[in-house]
Amino acid sequence: MRVHILGICGTFMAGIALLARATGYTVSGCDTNVYPPMSKQLEDAGITLWEGYEPEQLEKFRPDIVIVGNVMSRGRPLIENLLNCNLAYTSGPAWLADYVLRNRHVLAVAGTHGKTTTSSLLTWILEAAGLEPGFLIGGIPKDFGYSARLGKTPFFVLEADEYDTAFFDKRSKFIHYRPRTLILNNLEFDHADIFPNLAAIQCQFHNLLRTIPGNGMIIANGQDDNLAEVLAVGCWTPIEFFGTGDWNVRANTSDGSSFNIFYKGVNQGCVEWTQLGLHNVKNALAAVAAANHVGIPASVSISALSRFSGVKRRLEEYGAINGVVVYDDFAHHHTAISMTLSGLRAHIGSQQRIIAVLEMRSNTMKLGLLKNSLAPALAEADTVVLYKAPDLCLDLNIVSEELGSRGLICNSLDETLATVQMQAKPGTHILIMSNGSFGGVHERLLSALQEAYTYSGQTKHADVSS
Repeated sequence: MRVHILGICGTFMAGIALLARATGYTVSGCDTNVYPPMSKQLEDAGITLWEGYEPEQLEKFRPDIVIVGNVMSRGRPLIENLLNCNLAYTSGPAWLADYVLRNRHVLAVAGTHGKTTTSSLLTWILEAAGLEPGFLIGGIPKDFGYSARLGKTPFFVLEADEYDTAFFDKRSKFIHYRPRTLILNNLEFDHADIFPNLAAIQCQFHNLLRTIPGNGMIIANGQDDNLAEVLAVGCWTPIEFFGTGDWNVRANTSDGSSFNIFYKGVNQGCVEWTQLGLHNVKNALAAVAAANHVGIPASVSISALSRFSGVKRRLEEYGAINGVVVYDDFAHHHTAISMTLSGLRAHIGSQQRIIAVLEMRSNTMKLGLLKNSLAPALAEADTVVLYKAPDLCLDLNIVSEELGSRGLICNSLDETLATVQMQAKPGTHILIMSNGSFGGVHERLLSALQEAYTYSGQTKHADVSS
């Protein structure tokens, strides 16, 4: 069977492509945002990429079925050609449910924040326990090096996104998955381009609860009032709460690098790991609780967490030169920005400087609906460099004024690079935040820092890694 995927380089659709290829299908796809790491893992898997949305690609590839990503909409010539030619088509979530998830024990992670990290943690725990799970994650766990695989056992870990499915199916993606074990991490207003308010998102989460069997398990954040409202509407599945209730932690360090896990008041052991931030402690706690539901003792999970390598683009150290450390982070929401900065600050202390470089690329941030929350979320940064993209609706002056002398607005990538480079001194930590490629500013910055350091004649101490 020949499968052609529209919008193949998105994190979710790239995972669908890998699973289809592993199933034995001939896979091709198209996108306009073809950049690593997704493009590389697709090419390495033998998947043919077409850059652009020209309608003639359907004639070239002659697919048996087209999987339509939610980036596609009516009116695009490619979609109109697809419909006019009466070709078979489906959505990514529907294809996944029909061809991969049927008859499997699905462990799904839902919530506004932490889905990718928690899914990666849970997958790694199952792997360490010898269960060889399948998975589809909206990022690349470093311990695996790819975002999806079929696996060899009934267990399948899935990042369950609340975004809509496709132009012909406006339900949230996660409605298709029918998990048996469900993590509810947290719930806030997001995706302002498709949801008018928080209540609309809560309605979709309630619909998800209706799909969980009575002999399954829900692992829910016991400290989230928005989730509590969803559960109060109706729930037909046993619940274990984390953060308060059944599963709890005691942090031994302010940066979250050491903590003890407790189940029903009994200490299960201590986690010593390389991940930063108290938000990641909660992510780990949820993963341990979900793993316990499929029979993995907390002691096995704790051992696995100590060997967890992290996820690409989640406070990932991209490189270091002359005492300047550059990080990459997949920022999409003010709460995630705040948690990441707090974790980094707790780790490095108050004496070293943090420069936060932010591209507001998610639809929620671009529309400016959370503009009043952005400056407070950046409180831990000593300097904030705000990139004003051409399609940005948000008036950055509002944010900059609230930041005071710490806020700098740049109107181009070149200006952004020059501004950050001028601010970078030994002992500076540069946190680059975007849920896109950000024009390759990470690599450009490291190259510029390396060039300046080389020119100074001190190259022998440079440490460049990525």
